[in-house]
Amino acid sequence: MIPTLIPMTTWPRWIADLHRLLGIRPQFILSGPIRDLFLTLLDGQTVLLPILDCLWEALAIHGYQYLLVYDRVDGLRLHPDTPATRQGASRTLHQDFQGAPVPVSLNRLPTVLRALITANVRAAAVIDSASRVPISVQQLTEAEHEFFTACEKLAYVAHPIIAAPDRTPRFNPLLWLCHRENDLPSWFTLDNEAVHRLTLPAPDFDARRHAAELLAPSFADHDQAVPEQHREFANSFAQLTEGLSLHSLFAIAQLAEAQRLPLADIGDAVRCFQVGELDNPWKKAYLRERIQNAAEIIGQRVKGQQPAIIKTVDILMRSVMGLTGAHTAATSSRPRGVLFFAGPTGVGKTELARALTALLFGDERAYIRFDMSEFAAEHADARLLGAPPGYVGYDAGGELTNAVRARPFSVVLFDEIEKAHPRILDKFLQILEDGRLTDGRGDTVYFSEAILIFTSNLGITIEDNTGQRRLRIQPGEPYEQVERQVRAAISDYFKFTLGRPEILNRIGDNIVVFDFIQPAIAEQIFAGMLEHITRRIADEHDLTLCISEPVRQQLLAWCTEDLSDGGRGIGNRLETTFVNPLARALFHLADDQQRQQITVTAVRLDDHIYRVELA
Repeated sequence: MIPTLIPMTTWPRWIADLHRLLGIRPQFILSGPIRDLFLTLLDGQTVLLPILDCLWEALAIHGYQYLLVYDRVDGLRLHPDTPATRQGASRTLHQDFQGAPVPVSLNRLPTVLRALITANVRAAAVIDSASRVPISVQQLTEAEHEFFTACEKLAYVAHPIIAAPDRTPRFNPLLWLCHRENDLPSWFTLDNEAVHRLTLPAPDFDARRHAAELLAPSFADHDQAVPEQHREFANSFAQLTEGLSLHSLFAIAQLAEAQRLPLADIGDAVRCFQVGELDNPWKKAYLRERIQNAAEIIGQRVKGQQPAIIKTVDILMRSVMGLTGAHTAATSSRPRGVLFFAGPTGVGKTELARALTALLFGDERAYIRFDMSEFAAEHADARLLGAPPGYVGYDAGGELTNAVRARPFSVVLFDEIEKAHPRILDKFLQILEDGRLTDGRGDTVYFSEAILIFTSNLGITIEDNTGQRRLRIQPGEPYEQVERQVRAAISDYFKFTLGRPEILNRIGDNIVVFDFIQPAIAEQIFAGMLEHITRRIADEHDLTLCISEPVRQQLLAWCTEDLSDGGRGIGNRLETTFVNPLARALFHLADDQQRQQITVTAVRLDDHIYRVELA
């Protein structure tokens, strides 16, 4: 038992309501998180207890001697189970309690309950897991219907008991513990004034803060911390665990105790619990070493996008240092990083995402990619999050939630985000703000350890008066002008076209604009592609491929004639002008096993067909 730092002088409201109504109502339905832990007053101190212990402590102060607990698995048992309670209950209820549960049928149970609620000693009955009493609440069996009918009658024949110590009339109540009120037959609860409904709320901030104070001793440096550190810890713990149960807070404290974490690392403890991973890659020394020269490493793969690379690396370093959302007063549970890559097609947006993944996790295939053009329909959100409850396949979860649950430390790429249905974009509000989503099964998935990357071509083209799309920005324009126009187009799209400025607001200044491929950069990209071709020829056919300089210059001219499609356009042109005719020529040389080197001496276009000459 751990004393609280700030004593809780009152019971939770639902317990206070129970105290107030014990003399008025004979039955209570307690619905909500019945398997949670509850703040309980015990000998002037506050402790966290399961619901049966909490109820017992609440009723014991009014002279109640025991709880008679029933569930469908074990039957009847006493709480607390002591020699005194066994003797008293056996005498009152005519049952032989010997420290083990007593099996009892639904047909006989109302007789036992009647004996308890009409006894001249204070006691209470609890139907534990009442949601599991009926097999189907819409189609009760005969035994179930007779049981609920008998319990309904008990509510009307019960009368308050005047007993020691205070001689105040109070019922011996029947308490139903169920997850949802509609788990019981509607006719049993409808217009029944003898049955009072108490909803157990999810723990609010104050409850979580009290629980945090109780759990603080689980952290390694609790004894050395000053009161100000205790207050800061309790507030942080309560903020970080919004939406979690007190049982989850207890589990987090157990995790912290096992890992010997200090109070200052409460954020790590919460995140480890949420994502189910004890090891945090973001804290590893090797990761800082990897990103030390990140700009140079990424620049070797993504050519001509230095401003975009620098901004990306800055956001990455901010994520590694744990400073995402540091400008806000509240402790943030947002994703580790959010990047919005915008710019022309084929300039390296997806390649930068791959390079970033390889840098962080050592494998560029480790990123989770979603082509948002596949989610253009309104109902496609069921693919991401899972079908709603009641629909076919709802228990399978969603593609996005399942993927992030399996790999919480990951890069998640949403390609061409503007092609998704606006309703699906609304789902990103919760991810960007709270760092979590709830799937169709009701399971919460946390994105607090992921880096989210959105890509978009917004602002590059515009629709003219004839309905045709044309370039809004021309290759060769200064980067400052490209960035300004792309940012303006993105702002207009979210604010006016979609009418969702809040999405843009949550993305913030993490928009990274890519420039058009410039001629000098295009030549570097072209050279890299030729090198890949020669390496593939060597690997597949044990041939050394040589390309004469006139051929290289001719191919460069063809492939870089139009740079509006970026590096992908260069690759497409190179495939048409060189790879296809080269494959054709090599196919006819396949029987020549003596050759170890071939030289491309010429390329030409004859009757709309590209050809190569080999020597």
